[in-house]
Amino acid sequence: MTDRQKLEQLFITHHPLVAVQTFEEDYILRLLREIAVNGQCELWTWSATDGLREGLLSGSPTVPDTDHAAAALYLLCREPRKQGICAMLDLAGYLKDERTLRCFREAVDRLAEAGSQLIMIDPTDVLPPVVAAAAARFVPSLPDEQEIQSILRATLRELNDRRRIEVHLSHADVQTIVRNLQGLSRKQARQVIIDTVCVDCRLDSSDVNRILAEKRQAIGSDGILDYVESPVDLNQIGGLSRLKVWLKQRQDCMSDEAAKFGITAPRGILMLGIQGAGKSLSAKAVATAWQRPLLRLDAGALYDRYIGESERRLREALNQAERMAPVILWIDEIEKGFASAASQSTDGGLSKRMFGSLLTWMQEHTAPVFLIATANDIEALPPELLRKGRFDEIFFVGLPNLEARTEIVSIHLKKRKRDPAQFDVAAIAEAADGFSGAEIEQAIVSALHEAFAAHAELTPRHILNALKTSPPLSITMAEKLAALEQWAHGRCVPAD
Repeated sequence: MTDRQKLEQLFITHHPLVAVQTFEEDYILRLLREIAVNGQCELWTWSATDGLREGLLSGSPTVPDTDHAAAALYLLCREPRKQGICAMLDLAGYLKDERTLRCFREAVDRLAEAGSQLIMIDPTDVLPPVVAAAAARFVPSLPDEQEIQSILRATLRELNDRRRIEVHLSHADVQTIVRNLQGLSRKQARQVIIDTVCVDCRLDSSDVNRILAEKRQAIGSDGILDYVESPVDLNQIGGLSRLKVWLKQRQDCMSDEAAKFGITAPRGILMLGIQGAGKSLSAKAVATAWQRPLLRLDAGALYDRYIGESERRLREALNQAERMAPVILWIDEIEKGFASAASQSTDGGLSKRMFGSLLTWMQEHTAPVFLIATANDIEALPPELLRKGRFDEIFFVGLPNLEARTEIVSIHLKKRKRDPAQFDVAAIAEAADGFSGAEIEQAIVSALHEAFAAHAELTPRHILNALKTSPPLSITMAEKLAALEQWAHGRCVPAD
C-alpha cells in the first residue's frame, strides 16, 4: 500500500491517535489534505507559530490564543470539531508538562467521540509512555526509484529556470544516480541534487561520487558508519586472482536485470588472513568496481556504557546501511568488535547479544547490502559466523606468490612515479619472498626515504636493502601464521 492508503486505512478504522515520525511535514500534510478532500471531512492543523487553523485553505485565519499546545488542546476538549482530522506539529516536547498531557489525553477522547482523529507529526519517536501505548505508529516510506526520477527531473527543471545548467547523462548514468539517491527522504534527495549541480552548473557521470558524499553527509551516522572514498581499482591490487574472478562474476548481480534472470543478490564475503595481505584494499576496490558507496562500520564505536544503548547503536547503523542500499558495508577486523562472543563473556553478555543481532540481520535483511567482513585472528571469531550460509563465500588471503609479488612491486613503483622497466622487478619480487603486500609497499617507501636523504635516485639496491633490514611477519610470527594457514586449508577458498 502507498503511504496515503495506509493513513486512509488508519482513519477508516477509527484510530483516534496516530504518531507520525518524519522530518517531511509537508509531504504528510499533503497526504492528509488529499484524504480530507476525498472523505469530505474537516482538516485542522496546529503549530507553535501558526496556532490552530483550518488546514484545507491556505492563509486561513488562526483561532485566537491557540499558539501554545495546552491552549489548543483545551479548546479541542471544550469545543470539539466536526468529524475530521487534526494534525499537530512538534507536539511531543510539550507533553512533558503534566497539565498539557492531561489536556492532550482528554482532547483525544473527545475527538474519538466525534469520530475524529488526532495526528502527531514529529521528527522524534520519544513519547510519554501513556501516549506511546495509545498511539498507532506510522513512519512514511522513502521514495522509490520512480519517484526519485520525478524529483530529479523536477529539480533540474527548477534549477534551469533560475540559471542555465548543462546535463550530460546517459540512461545508465541516470539509473546510477537514481540508485545512489535511494535511501534519502524527498527533501534530502532534492537538496543533494541542488548541492551537486550548483558547484559548476553541470550534471554528468563525474558527479556520481559527489552525490554519494553528499548523501552520506545528509544521512549522518553518529560516528558509527564512515563513508569511505574508494578510488582503488581491482587492477591496482596484486594477486588475489580467484577473489577477483568471483567479484567480477557478481558485479551486476544486484541489478534488476539479475533479479529477473532469477539471481538472488549476493549477501557478502568474509576475508580471513594475515595482516597487510590486501583484505581492506579489496573492500575498497569492490566498491569502485561495482559503483556502490562503501560504508565502514566501526565496531569499537558501537559500545556504550549505558544499558541497551550499544544494541540500539548497532540497530541504527544496520538500518542506516539499508537506507543507503544498494551499498557495500565493510566491517574491518570483525573479531575485535565481537571478541567476547566467542568465549566466556566478561561483559554481562553484551557482545553475545550484539553478535546475535548482527547474525539475525545477516540472515534476514532484504535490502541490497553487500557485507564485506575482514578478520586476522581466527580463534577470536565465534564459530556461528563461519557456518555456511552466513556469507556467500569465505576467502583466505595468504602471503603473495612470486607472480603476485611481481605485480605488487610494479604497482607501487608506478604509484611513486617510477617506471618498473627501469628496475629489476623480478629480483625484487624474489627477495620479497615471505613479505605481504603492505610490507613490500613499506620497503619501497623506506627505500625512497633512504635515496632522498642521500640525494640520489631510487635504485633496486635501495629496495633490496630495505627488504633485508626489515624482517616480515612471516618470520616474527611464523608459528601463528603456520597455524592460520593449516586451519584455512580445506575450510576456505584461497584468494589466489
